[in-house]
Amino acid sequence: MSRKLFSDALEQRLDEVLFASPSHRSAKKLADGLEQLDRAQQERVLHWVGVAAQSYAEIGYLVASLAPKALERLDAAGFEAWVLAGLDAYDRHGGQAAMALLRDLDGFCAGRDHADATARLDESEARLGRFLQGLSGRPLALSAGAFAHTDSETVFLPAQLAALPSAADNRRLYKAMAALLWAQTRYGTFGSTAVDIGAALSRWEDRERALRWFAALEAIRLEAVIGAELPGLSAEIAALRGPWPEALREAVGRLGRHDAAVSHSLTFLAECMAGEQEPPQLPHAGAIDLDAVLSVRAARIARDSETVRRALSTLKGFGGRQPSGEQTLAVNTEGGKVEFTLDGEVAALPPEAQAAAQSLLQDLGELPPECLVPAGPGAWQPTHREGSEGSVADALTRHREPHRRYDEWDYRRRAYRRGWCHLFEVNLAPGDADYVAKVSLRNTALINQIRRRFEMLRGEDRLLGRQPEGEEVDIDALVDAAGDRASGAEPSARLFCRRIRNERSLAAMFMVDMSGSTKGWVNDAERESLVMLCEAVEALGDRYAIYGFSGWTRTRCDIYPVKRFDEPYDAAVRARIAAIEAKDYTRMGVAIRHLTHLLEAQPARHKLLVTLSDGRPDDFGDEYRGHYGIEDTRRALQEAHERGVRSYCVTIDRHGADYLPRLYGPARYTVLDDVKKLPLKVADIYRRLTT
Repeated sequence: MSRKLFSDALEQRLDEVLFASPSHRSAKKLADGLEQLDRAQQERVLHWVGVAAQSYAEIGYLVASLAPKALERLDAAGFEAWVLAGLDAYDRHGGQAAMALLRDLDGFCAGRDHADATARLDESEARLGRFLQGLSGRPLALSAGAFAHTDSETVFLPAQLAALPSAADNRRLYKAMAALLWAQTRYGTFGSTAVDIGAALSRWEDRERALRWFAALEAIRLEAVIGAELPGLSAEIAALRGPWPEALREAVGRLGRHDAAVSHSLTFLAECMAGEQEPPQLPHAGAIDLDAVLSVRAARIARDSETVRRALSTLKGFGGRQPSGEQTLAVNTEGGKVEFTLDGEVAALPPEAQAAAQSLLQDLGELPPECLVPAGPGAWQPTHREGSEGSVADALTRHREPHRRYDEWDYRRRAYRRGWCHLFEVNLAPGDADYVAKVSLRNTALINQIRRRFEMLRGEDRLLGRQPEGEEVDIDALVDAAGDRASGAEPSARLFCRRIRNERSLAAMFMVDMSGSTKGWVNDAERESLVMLCEAVEALGDRYAIYGFSGWTRTRCDIYPVKRFDEPYDAAVRARIAAIEAKDYTRMGVAIRHLTHLLEAQPARHKLLVTLSDGRPDDFGDEYRGHYGIEDTRRALQEAHERGVRSYCVTIDRHGADYLPRLYGPARYTVLDDVKKLPLKVADIYRRLTT
């Protein structure tokens, strides 16, 4: 390796990969830090800074700034794993999660050095879930996350912990983290009608530093509040935490009281932000993802308010049935309970409305006046949610949780983006019921010819001679036995013939491009091809399935079942073939992975994946287009090959020869120069592939 790079050269290289950083910070300081490294380390850092910056420039900047410290503790493989862990956190949970993970270098190194002491969330998830259910307040879900935080409806904890010396201690640390995150949602960390947390924290330019200080101060306050109500849990948390850091001594004196409120934390935060000191890291205290909290909280408050308003509209004499001035509605929230009285009589609300009122009380400290205005007369109904059945949003965007999440290969990282693509199976509405009959009638002679060719492929029954038993006598064996007997030799008893049928053991999957570029002639040709193909494969008796694919970005990768393996070629399948039409884009890698997964489940010795397409991999936006999409698709095809699936592509893209050899190899694709040839060629290609 040549001599190391000096600061000026490093600054120039860093500027080339970090120019998109919104902070417009100079790379000079980063370059000075990297100058101390040897050339191999410098090149390693520059490579991974560039890779990280392609996902998010600020992550690249952070990798460059922390690299000298990281390389003091990590070898080349460890440094690569550290960066990839940060990028994986970005893919799953966003920029703040990634930067929190990268900054926690101690935690990352501890995880690598003390694998035996590591506790894993999946091993403790059931117990922690029951623990959270047993705590007061709004029910909280539990899920794995890149770092410990809550959005006020779900508690996110790291998939593994190795901060403490033993696995048992780290399991207790999970419990302490969960308890403090529950306390954030229960005891006002995210504000009330009197405290607007978003506005309070927006006064500081360095918002990230303010959030880290705020999380540390709230950990002090909340631990004291927990101590007043759950002293045993508080003592367990304190034993795990150990002494408070020196930087928090004064804060402990002022905030470590059971009656401290979030306003006290904000007052002390202003003093902390006025100084230069960085907040200490507390292993048991989660971070605060304020954007996620405020978004979820605002939607919940609006939803709960509407639920209460709808319930009030059902009260007798309230909600417009009589002049509103004739009734008196009172709300009592003493003791943390919500009780409605109308003209002095306790009003019973449905359980969902009671839960919504309790939730509002927990979020805001009181019920807002606007939620006490009835929604109008009418029977009780739960709040209508956006995207529910029948809404306009339902038709296009109601995907909820995807059917499966698939990794996607990022050639720049030389690693997968975990769970990156969200795949949905979308049912096709039936098309023209007479379409297949019309195509069959128009191509009767050709279909009959294809059937005859394919019937010949099935082969005739084979006659096995010299068998110990069978349906017929083997004349040749009988003559030989007579000769043996005449010569005094022992004749063979294998004197029969038995017929066996040549069985094919094949499962074929046809993957049909339904991207927008297939609109018109191409789409018509694809549908006609499938009609011909089904007629041919039915003659063979092979197991086969047909799926279309399209989508719009990684979060909506759609698969359209036309014919599943266990479905007959019936009227329903014919109607779905007629319904195939151009949709959106061509994100091929995720479609290949899903269909390979379906093929793997088939009990056949030979498995074949045939793609009908009109162009290269593509998707909305710039990232998937070009080399990224080609490399992801290539890796998906390699994965299929490793699972015993052979792949072949039939395309009408005249430029297909430029990229298909890279994807499929030199002999596993066909480029047609005319879309009209597609119906005639597909069945013939299948015959050649399966002979």
